[in-house]
Amino acid sequence: MAPVQVKKICCIGAGYVGGPTCAVIALKCPHIQVTIVDLNQARVDAWNSPDFNLPIYEPGLEDVVRQARGRNLFFSTDVDKGIREADLIFVSVNTPTKKSGVGAGFAADLNYVESATRRIAAVATSPKIVVEKSTVPCRTAESMRTILEANSKDGVRFDILSNPEFLAEGTAIADLFSPDRVLIGSLQSQEGKDACAALASVYANWVPRERILTVGLWSSELSKLAANAMLAQRISSVNALSAICEATGANIDEVAHAVGFDSRIGPKFLRASVGFGGSCFQKDILNLVYLSESLHLPQVAEYWRQVVEMNEYQKKRFSKTVVDTLFNTITGKHIAVLGFAFKADTGDTRESASITLIRDFLLERAYVTVYDPKVEEDQMWMDLAEALPSMPLEQIKKQVTIVHSALDACKQKEAIVIATEWKEFKEIDWEAVYAQMSKPAFVFDGRMILDEAKLKKIGFTVKVIGRGDRL
Repeated sequence: MAPVQVKKICCIGAGYVGGPTCAVIALKCPHIQVTIVDLNQARVDAWNSPDFNLPIYEPGLEDVVRQARGRNLFFSTDVDKGIREADLIFVSVNTPTKKSGVGAGFAADLNYVESATRRIAAVATSPKIVVEKSTVPCRTAESMRTILEANSKDGVRFDILSNPEFLAEGTAIADLFSPDRVLIGSLQSQEGKDACAALASVYANWVPRERILTVGLWSSELSKLAANAMLAQRISSVNALSAICEATGANIDEVAHAVGFDSRIGPKFLRASVGFGGSCFQKDILNLVYLSESLHLPQVAEYWRQVVEMNEYQKKRFSKTVVDTLFNTITGKHIAVLGFAFKADTGDTRESASITLIRDFLLERAYVTVYDPKVEEDQMWMDLAEALPSMPLEQIKKQVTIVHSALDACKQKEAIVIATEWKEFKEIDWEAVYAQMSKPAFVFDGRMILDEAKLKKIGFTVKVIGRGDRL
């Protein structure tokens, strides 16, 4: 049996992974029809919007969609049609951390993966290559295969592949155009290898063959968790060192720069901050904790759990610094928070440190004004309501104001907190801001993006994470 020549692809899930990934596949493979399906009508309508007001913000994404949409890239709510017509199906649905039941707080909720798999089995009438694209626990493919084989019509054949994404939000399109590697896992049977070769041939339209890694199915699934865990571990490690720097008078920027020169370590992911966020790092580490506990490896589980605990400690430490610096109380005080997304160049707020900071400020009965260039107001209210379940939304809205410029956010405030490293925050007219602030005026830089000396010269009291005051 020769590898299938892929002519039609269906992606189930039009979110942060499925949308950009399959849009780039469509752009790079004009001979392949790519249909992205989702049950969320509003999301599909946004992808199809005439003015390209796409449901997610990612630099370069609009240009990709403009070139491919209507040519060989389509967005639809007709999931069944997409499944029936496709040779290859990406399953790219949400896999959030479970909130209840066995493994709550750690294990991945695979409800959406199971629903999508059952739909494929119920609808498919011809052989399909089914590809895990969502981040999933190790051996999820085995469960998917069991569901497909038990529910398929007339013995339709399914081959399961694992093809985890390694995108960084904010650079996803660049990552897709020139990936470090494309990882494809398959069963090591001839059929599995043929399915693997079929998907590899799709990526080979623009990715050099030496960057397309083919491995076993379980190794592929675990590699995704391992990569995110190792990256998050570096962030938590440098953040732990930032606390020591503040206590001793050292400068974490200088320490990280010196450490990064070691060729065995390298400079990436050694930038201190108020804490990592996003859809993957915390979820994947907790998943690894749960897997370790399930395998009766408590010491391994505790090791990885500490990475997440260090991240939470960093956020609490930063909010405490704000309170301590503002004369040990922020009750009734007005604070500007610049940035609500978990990082720059994305509108994603999942696990954003900003949410934790604002929650802490509100519990101290402070008034907060928020600005972010890409996060919608509705998303902010929803995130804050979830973070403060015991506080009525009406009360939250009494303490929080959302504005549409950084300058508006900073007017008449006692303190400014930089929570996301948006480029525009570096370019603020700080002298104009200082003139309109209550004195003494404070700036708390949780992302290490501002010119500390310049701000101090203007008259601000500046606190930068990871920099001590002693000489």
